[in-house]
Amino acid sequence: MTTKGKEPNRTKDLEKKLKLQGKLAWDRLDEKERKEVFRFAEGYKKFLDRAKTEREAVQEILNAVKGSGYRDLSRGGGGNKFYSINREKSIALALLGKAPLAEGLRIIVSHVDSPRVDLKQNPLYEESDLALFRTHYYGGIKKYQWVAIPLSLHGLVVKGDGSLLPIQVGESPDDPVLVINDLLPHLSGKTQDQKKLAEGIEGEKLTALAGSLPYSDGEAKERIKLRLMELLHEKYRLVEEDFTSAELELVPALKAKDVGLDRSLIGAYGQDDRASAYTSLQAVLSLKNPPRPVLALFADKEEIGSEGNTGAQSLFIEEVVRGMIERSAESPSETLVKRVLARSKAISADVESALDPNYPEVHDKQNAGRIGYGVCLEKFTGHRGKAGASDARAEYVGEIRRIFNAHNVAWQMTEIGKVDEGGGGTVAKYLAVYGMDIIDCGVPVLSMHSPFEVTSKVDIYEGYKAYLAFLSSP
Repeated sequence: MTTKGKEPNRTKDLEKKLKLQGKLAWDRLDEKERKEVFRFAEGYKKFLDRAKTEREAVQEILNAVKGSGYRDLSRGGGGNKFYSINREKSIALALLGKAPLAEGLRIIVSHVDSPRVDLKQNPLYEESDLALFRTHYYGGIKKYQWVAIPLSLHGLVVKGDGSLLPIQVGESPDDPVLVINDLLPHLSGKTQDQKKLAEGIEGEKLTALAGSLPYSDGEAKERIKLRLMELLHEKYRLVEEDFTSAELELVPALKAKDVGLDRSLIGAYGQDDRASAYTSLQAVLSLKNPPRPVLALFADKEEIGSEGNTGAQSLFIEEVVRGMIERSAESPSETLVKRVLARSKAISADVESALDPNYPEVHDKQNAGRIGYGVCLEKFTGHRGKAGASDARAEYVGEIRRIFNAHNVAWQMTEIGKVDEGGGGTVAKYLAVYGMDIIDCGVPVLSMHSPFEVTSKVDIYEGYKAYLAFLSSP
């Protein structure tokens, strides 16, 4: 016979046994692990500051692995660690494991491009005695967020003689910055304020202020533009035609910063998806002789649909697998390449929208990602009826769940928002076509796609733990 005193204990036992237990990731850590979270975050912030474009991210990843025994996959030589660079804009890291390649790989794919504002190919013009750059925004941005903030200029110019000129202006303390002007509130009543928010700043008005000094000859035409071109020629030997073969990007001239008086959060540009790129990179660097062969792919062009020869829709992954087969002393037939990919298991490492207390109405709270609760698992992405999603099968979700639980990873099951609110996609569906199992997994982000996104340090660390656990599993 049950006494009244024992009944509450039975209730607690049942709740613990049967109900889904949501728990802050901080509460799962001891003091030593908390210190490790903050230490890990410092390396992440440095990566964010150094890798503001896809080219810079590829270079940072290359710098990180070159001293760790990695060799160029396209060249001869032994070893079990390799890298392959695709047109300086995407990169793959490959490790041969204990199991043969024919049994499949453990794959993590993230992306290193982020929403930004690009200079047009014929950008420079003069208007009202000011020099400005015409631009074309890249990816899904809220245009009003990109005005009246300091912007730095990053990229590459291919000059007329074929020489390459890397550009980075606006990051050093004494560098000038660029800015996209906004209209003062005193005069915006009819021009901006009556419009829908998405229409308040027009794409063609995202022009960056570049200068105002006139050329010394008062008879010259477009004196401001001419003086700016003179300065560019003096410093870089550039002529205006060189802009036609350039890739120049405007990104926020802001450093990664601790957010919150307790320093528990990180604010920075480009955390979508460099949060996944950095954590998966660190996971790969922690591996020595994994049970299965490992492939980490850092792709470009995700923010515009993974198009082009550097995006996830390209056949770069097949080329890398072909090289891995060659290094394992097997004949890389097309049949074997496809078989390896079909037998592989993968994570699409991309960030998730976090529940914002200011806008809870766009989320189903029961299925929303929460800051501080660890890495997010998303069975599907897409929008309205799961359109554009790969939708991982239940068996694979169960496998990932078991891996994370076995390695004490803080994770949460999430979706991007309410069913008919909107949605988004990742690269998962482009790898799923090979027949491999794949699921989306990444950290929750506040203010996603803005110039200053916010993440939790503990979620970043749990992301690293999650990717390491996955890659280390047989």
